[in-house]
Amino acid sequence: MTTFTITPRGPFSLAAAERFYGRWEATAGVRARPGELLRIAFLVDDWRGATGLVVRQEEPDGPVEAELCSTVGDVDPARVEAQLTRVLSLDHDGSGYPAVAERDPVIGELLGSSDHQRPVLYHSPYEAACWAILIARVHPVQARRVRLMMSETLDVDGVDLGVFPAPETLLARTEIEGLSDEKVAGLHAVARAALDGELDRERLLALEHEEALERLRRLRGMTALGAARILLRGVGPTDAVTTVEPRMRRAAAIAYRRPELLTDDAAFVELAEAWRPYRTWVSVLLRERAPEPPDSV
Repeated sequence: MTTFTITPRGPFSLAAAERFYGRWEATAGVRARPGELLRIAFLVDDWRGATGLVVRQEEPDGPVEAELCSTVGDVDPARVEAQLTRVLSLDHDGSGYPAVAERDPVIGELLGSSDHQRPVLYHSPYEAACWAILIARVHPVQARRVRLMMSETLDVDGVDLGVFPAPETLLARTEIEGLSDEKVAGLHAVARAALDGELDRERLLALEHEEALERLRRLRGMTALGAARILLRGVGPTDAVTTVEPRMRRAAAIAYRRPELLTDDAAFVELAEAWRPYRTWVSVLLRERAPEPPDSV
């Protein structure tokens, strides 16, 4: 078995990542057991194979140990390590994250209750873009059902997890049950973009925020919200902010008891200044951890 260790820079709890991943409809993650263990399977982002891993952490903020227990195709362990590190947002230095809590009591409470939760990213910008096509104008449950139907099954430590098809496999499918012809065309456009390198993570990360969004919006069937999610949750910068995510804006309005944050872009951007240099992380934290709204909101 191939194993590797990732040493977090700053606070990190695998248990918090496992809770996030297991309930996230855009993945095939499952909470097979409670506690600090994560089973994860994904298409390796050079499209040459897929892998399944068991990931453990003995204590919060300590080393993260990963074991490759399943592989299909020609899998490069070094690439898998880099990809898992990115998916768990461990490729960035989080040592300054607690300082945001000191500046902002609202975020401080959320960080404390979430074990300083970092975002769990899509397995790749390619998968993020495919999910953006699948989820557009449909219920998440329906989109997840289609995603799972499209996926191959990989046994990971006794648990079957789905792995999304590679771009070449997706292009070979002219019809997909549950999807319109336009959505299939959108998925094909994403697959071609991935093969052409247009969805390469490092390439997108090197671009200015607005330029990256503009390129992503050119994909067939891509909405502004979809492009923002690809960038923030597929590419994974730590300090970008978007105003087009309604659930996050609503969460901010509730958490800060400031209804104007729902509609006033300038007010929201000004508020987010206090979250630097972790505006992406805080935005995701708000979206996932903020309380449900009262009836009056």
